[in-house]
Amino acid sequence: QVTLTESGGGLVQPGGSLKLSCRASERPGRMFATGWFRQAPGKEREFVAAEIGLMTTYADSVKGRFTITRDIGKNTRYLQMNRLNFDDTAIYYCAAGSVALESVMKPDAWSYWGQGSQVTVVA
Repeated sequence: QVTLTESGGGLVQPGGSLKLSCRASERPGRMFATGWFRQAPGKEREFVAAEIGLMTTYADSVKGRFTITRDIGKNTRYLQMNRLNFDDTAIYYCAAGSVALESVMKPDAWSYWGQGSQVTVVA
């Protein structure tokens, strides 16, 4: 059983940056994937980004603005979010599991979830 603990998030103006953290309770195996999803009010949870081994993939809406990084020693993954806009307002969730690349965009494919972090872009 892996527990994911998120931190970060908050209020930011358009064009600003935030960094989310996701700390795992144990070091995952080599084939473990780490993902990020978000859910805006009244909308379904949507894929943001994922990392499988050394490979990363991003949703088109965040490509070039968001970046996944890692600190293996701290069992922590980060989501660096730059050039935020109003459409990025949502609760962000990190996820982990043994997920194949073709399934990373499906929330049901992921086994473990963080508690969520609110990101709000306000003028």
